[in-house]
Amino acid sequence: MKAKKKIFAIIYHIGMVAGSFIMLYPLFWLLGSSLKTNEEYYASPYSVIPKSWAFSNYIEGWSGFARLTFTRFFGNSIFIAVLSTLGTVLSCTLAAYGFSRIKFKTRKFWFAAMLLTMCLPSQVLMIPQYLLFNQLGWVGTYLPLIVPHFCGGAFNVFLLMQFMKNVPKEMDEAAIVDGCNPFQLFFRIMLPLVKPAISTVAVLSFMGSWSDFMGALLYLNKPAMYPVSYALKLFGDENGINYGPMFAMSVASLIPILILFFIFQKSLVEGISTTGVKG
Repeated sequence: MKAKKKIFAIIYHIGMVAGSFIMLYPLFWLLGSSLKTNEEYYASPYSVIPKSWAFSNYIEGWSGFARLTFTRFFGNSIFIAVLSTLGTVLSCTLAAYGFSRIKFKTRKFWFAAMLLTMCLPSQVLMIPQYLLFNQLGWVGTYLPLIVPHFCGGAFNVFLLMQFMKNVPKEMDEAAIVDGCNPFQLFFRIMLPLVKPAISTVAVLSFMGSWSDFMGALLYLNKPAMYPVSYALKLFGDENGINYGPMFAMSVASLIPILILFFIFQKSLVEGISTTGVKG
């Protein structure tokens, strides 16, 4: 039996290592390709380890285009992502608190209507939203990329609701006895207790806004306003694509997301599992 367990353990670990390599290969490939010259990339596009180690790709990529460096593009992305994240957290926590704690007659109807919005593909909404924002005069500004996040989102509201339902209602009753009104109850009692879920929503919202290419493509028409996700497209022109600097800036664009993930990793896992409050 011990011999069988050892064999099983060896096979299991070999399979896990192989699976991990398959999952991490695209990241290793991107990192290796960012250090290749165009000639080497065309000669061996699938290799991971570069031969020449062209670190100059990062300097060339960061210099950007038309007197616009990637400092500007990163600044634009941070501006959009931070405001979008704040809007998402604020609107979704308020909506989730209302659905989970406040009783009103049409609550079930509006909750079902909210969930139905998750069934609509984003592609279906592109044309109506563009026409609406164009009528408002928002095309060519950051408003279409930021303002909708202040209107909540079905998935995030549902996630926060599931977490809030695990908070004992006796805490609400005790706070009301102590003189808390609904807003004080929300800010002083509920928000501190659902920090893991809020962290999850914030991280997912930031990642979505940071990597949003389609929104920038539809609504932004000035290079000085482009975020990183859309600025990477500018590496391609009629003469071909400068792969080395493009991959270098792609690697650089992953750094904020990785930092954010490692900082909030514990809260992210706890928020997704919705374990709630114990004791």
